[in-house]
Amino acid sequence: MNAVEKITGTMAPLARANVDTDQIMPKQFLKRVERTGYGEYLFWDWRRTADGEMDPTFVLNRPEYQEAKILVTGPNFGSGSSREHAPWGIQDWGFEAVIAPSFADIFFNNCTKIGLLPIVLTEKECAYLIELAEHEPDARISIDLSNQTVIAESFEAAFDIDPFVKHRLLNGLDDIGITLGYSNAIAAFEEKRPSYKPVTS
Repeated sequence: MNAVEKITGTMAPLARANVDTDQIMPKQFLKRVERTGYGEYLFWDWRRTADGEMDPTFVLNRPEYQEAKILVTGPNFGSGSSREHAPWGIQDWGFEAVIAPSFADIFFNNCTKIGLLPIVLTEKECAYLIELAEHEPDARISIDLSNQTVIAESFEAAFDIDPFVKHRLLNGLDDIGITLGYSNAIAAFEEKRPSYKPVTS
């Protein structure tokens, strides 16, 4: 996965709480075997009216938010099932970070494993950024993972992140990448294995 260090761009505001993974990526699209191409299905139902037409009022359908790199939303984002397809869709749409007051644990972990940066700020801080994005769609923010800061005009906030997760993101290490980091130790272990035992490679 790509390393994450600094993200600078505009925001898309989604002022909703308890957004679950079935709304982020509806179940009918989980039959696909690819890990890419999910962006077009993101928030499928919310992006449409009752008659199936695109809803021009929904944030992702509005032209001023098409290039947004950061999704700012409400508390308990990513609740519901553990489907990995939800963060895949968010990242495939073009988002590089999601800011919320809280996340469902599994969703949070799934984000970090693909290089999508989840950031927890206070409800007040998130509400400010949502309002800023709603009134000034061109407003840009800068996220610095090394310094753990989010900065916009007249706004600065610090966020906490687990040191190991931070290390993974800064170095672009998914689970396979972490395992490969121990390749020398694995090779040394294999050399010491008795020859009568099964080959593991």
